[in-house]
Amino acid sequence: MSKVQIKVNDNGSLRITGDVELLDGEGNVFQTKPTFSLCRCGLSQNKPFCDGSHKGKFESKVRVIKEDGQE
Repeated sequence: MSKVQIKVNDNGSLRITGDVELLDGEGNVFQTKPTFSLCRCGLSQNKPFCDGSHKGKFESKVRVIKEDGQE
């Protein structure tokens, strides 16, 4: 099985790449493509998927904190 990658985009979505199954709260399967984006800002009209509504309205840059405390 190939490794799934989830990228936290600066000021934007979560970009999912790989063979993954996305379920709603009742266990129903969303239809997805091999690469898709999930909304992180809450503004999308197509939740859980990103529709680009965040542009200019959402700021978040997530970085890994390394053991020495540096980004």
